[in-house]
Amino acid sequence: MANSFSKEERVAFEQMLEGFEDALVLSKVVSVYRTDSLTMERANNTMWRPQPYISQSFAGTDMTANFKDYIQLSVPATLGFGRSVPWSLTATELRDALQERRLGEAAKQKLASDINVALMNLAAGSGTLVVARPSAAMGFDDIAQIDTIMNEQGVQPENRYAALSSNDYNNMASNLAARQTMTGKPVTAYERAYVGNVAGFETFKLDYANSLTPSLAVDVTVNGANQYYVPKATLAAAGGALNNVDNRYQNLTVTVTSGTIKVGDCFTIAGINACHHITKGDTGQLKTFRVTKIVSGAGSSGVIEISPPIISGTGGTAAEVEYQNVTAPPANGAAISWINIAPAKVNPFWQKDALELLPGRYAVPEDAGTAVMRATTEQGIEIVLQKFYDINTMRTKYRLDTLFGVVNKQPEMSGILLFSQSV
Repeated sequence: MANSFSKEERVAFEQMLEGFEDALVLSKVVSVYRTDSLTMERANNTMWRPQPYISQSFAGTDMTANFKDYIQLSVPATLGFGRSVPWSLTATELRDALQERRLGEAAKQKLASDINVALMNLAAGSGTLVVARPSAAMGFDDIAQIDTIMNEQGVQPENRYAALSSNDYNNMASNLAARQTMTGKPVTAYERAYVGNVAGFETFKLDYANSLTPSLAVDVTVNGANQYYVPKATLAAAGGALNNVDNRYQNLTVTVTSGTIKVGDCFTIAGINACHHITKGDTGQLKTFRVTKIVSGAGSSGVIEISPPIISGTGGTAAEVEYQNVTAPPANGAAISWINIAPAKVNPFWQKDALELLPGRYAVPEDAGTAVMRATTEQGIEIVLQKFYDINTMRTKYRLDTLFGVVNKQPEMSGILLFSQSV
């Protein structure tokens, strides 16, 4: 058959798949939802994934007035990453089989990196639990602070992960290696700069990490009282249709006396404490928020999109009571305090159910003159290798492709750790 793969190429592809799966470190520590190709095509590659339910309980035996519909919130998830590595080899270059294999290895490495980077960008940009440490990374106490903020807000204690920049991770390993009162772990930390499980978090070292610049907003306050959010599953559209609502964000009107607000900034609002998501008890700690979009701004007044929304239960609806995350709405003129006050690498952390990877699939025809091989990893990620020979140029074209999406279903179950946040 024209343009068919040789036996050697098929063996090389199988070896490539093994290496590709090994390189997908982060895809193994997030949840995976395997999409249906037909459904995704008809839905324009977007589907709505459910957020976790939060139940209410009531006292007494008579529940007559308490049988109410649960509000199921959901978030949009899109197969938005179609990544491809193309290359070509001439008839003379193909005489060196090692050359072909090396290019395939490089392609595999890049696609695996693309998936890992997409997950890390998602975690670093959308996680809303913010932990700021005044000095450089030291070790247990740093990770323990992540454990504390998650525990206080009711995040599940199992399957927790943290990914740290090489510098911050190695600082932790250095601290661990210097401990003479422990056995085993300090030796590994010294020999391999390995930290491992700390305070209930499995830690990973990043060879790349996002950076967060300091907030330049010197003086910002809330402009207007009762800016709280009411969750809703659907919203009526023209013609009576019901559209799903993404409840991860809220617009907040602010007054900017000086400075500039930017996407990614982290902040707290005076008087707005976080509450435990299940018990609704006051944690005694200010709720942390992220700026996700600059909606509008003119002069001293502006509107910013923030995450998570301020759900205070003030309106008394069932959805507000179920999904309440703060103790009260912000007062008019409440001061906004910025957390990212010094340059820092972003170290994301998350509970496994928060981040989700959605593998996709290309329907590549196998009878159109191009050789096609496809394989699927344990996580459901498909890679497709295609080969085509051009008789005009005596050049063989190859391309390695994958299609996937990532989504943060619950930003309040993920966050970022920032070091050296002191002035």
